[in-house]
Amino acid sequence: MAGLDPLTAITDAFTSFLFGKTETTRLPVRTSTGQAQAVYLPTAAPGLGDSGVIIGREVYSGKGYIYDPFQLYGQQLPAPHWLVLGESGNGKSALEKTYVLRQLRFRDRQVVVLDAQGEDGVGEWNLIAEELGVTPIRLDPTAALDQGIRLNPLDPAITTTGQLALLRTIIEVALGHGLDERSGFALKVAHAYVNATIADRQPILTDIVDQLRHPKPESAEAMNVRLDDVREWGLDVALVLDRLVDGDLRGMFDGPTTVGIDLDAPLTVFDLSHIDRNSIAMPILMAIVGVWLEHTWIRPDRKKRIFLVEEAWHIINSPFVAQLFQRLLKFGRRLGLSFVAVVHHLSDVVDGAAAREAAAILKMASTRTIYAQKADEARATGRVLGLPRWAVEIIPTLSPGIAVWDVNGNVQVVKHLVTEAERPLVFTDRAMTESAMAADEAALQAALEVDLEAESEARALAVERAHGSPSSNSTVA
Repeated sequence: MAGLDPLTAITDAFTSFLFGKTETTRLPVRTSTGQAQAVYLPTAAPGLGDSGVIIGREVYSGKGYIYDPFQLYGQQLPAPHWLVLGESGNGKSALEKTYVLRQLRFRDRQVVVLDAQGEDGVGEWNLIAEELGVTPIRLDPTAALDQGIRLNPLDPAITTTGQLALLRTIIEVALGHGLDERSGFALKVAHAYVNATIADRQPILTDIVDQLRHPKPESAEAMNVRLDDVREWGLDVALVLDRLVDGDLRGMFDGPTTVGIDLDAPLTVFDLSHIDRNSIAMPILMAIVGVWLEHTWIRPDRKKRIFLVEEAWHIINSPFVAQLFQRLLKFGRRLGLSFVAVVHHLSDVVDGAAAREAAAILKMASTRTIYAQKADEARATGRVLGLPRWAVEIIPTLSPGIAVWDVNGNVQVVKHLVTEAERPLVFTDRAMTESAMAADEAALQAALEVDLEAESEARALAVERAHGSPSSNSTVA
């Protein structure tokens, strides 16, 4: 108090007498970061471990966020399936693309993408496919007539049981109801006859249509019914299948499967951008592709497979196609398949024609990522998915690139990071217009790029050494 004037010194002395000494000197405390977490709670949220692919950073603690359904499957994750929700322009597409690129650094991973969106005559995944040396399987009714891509529902690579199941699904999707017993019988005998009598080439849909219109006498004798009855029972079935042969979907499915389709490639892209997403063609196409993949792509060979579907509500809205994909999801536990469904609004699914099937599929998705939504939609999403109240409240306020992640009850807010190497592959002109990046984010990502690259490479090498497989040569982080 030597430097204080007398009045101030008297005031301080009187104050100290009444209230005690107002200043204290504390000794420094040394502790570990683990103990400090109990003091500074925002850093204490548990992560998902350090094995997998880097997504970005957890917003509140700044920790790196790492996610991989194959690494977490078991105690932390009961199923490897993933639901991604959010309105356009908030970062869903960027997340999917970088996730696939980073997964493909591991040599035991394979990815199939159903690409339902596009620009300039090509699908949204065209740039990534080109970068990886992959030719997309572009399904286009117009191009199919000029020697374009064909997928044969009667391909010998599909079992006879699978072929019949696929034919039934196609017909039920088109009719909007299940097949009755008589129509199902007519289809079954026509399919059996075609498979039994054609051996020098691939059977095709035209063969089935011909048999439905002109059944053989032995088809009627098998059930002790009149031949005219069998013909009548199969008429509606023949009319539906004729649409694939001589209607608006002709060319894509009425011939032998195109030679050269490589389902052993690390990445397979089905470009559906030329198909009207609101027509009956889309669920029919989804059914054919789904069964075709089930019988030709998914195998017990220890590979980890990711099946990513854009605009997934087109699948889940059809009860018959949704049932088919439920069967695919069950492969997740047995054969290492992770199904990723990308949807704009949950109401598109839960209020659709296949609400029961949609609920079953949503229940299988143990990982849910929710980008910004309007407040009403966020509340509805929170009720269906069982999100905590605080998460529901912040969903409408999320900036592009930031999402709420719910991994089997572990809920965190995560900022997705894109490296400079990924940026030209991930952002199309339209995406950049819809979702402009914040100015400071570019600087942050540039500073973190080297760290993300090195950390991702180190994790890939560590996992592959543990499994005894060689390192990937990919240069994409």
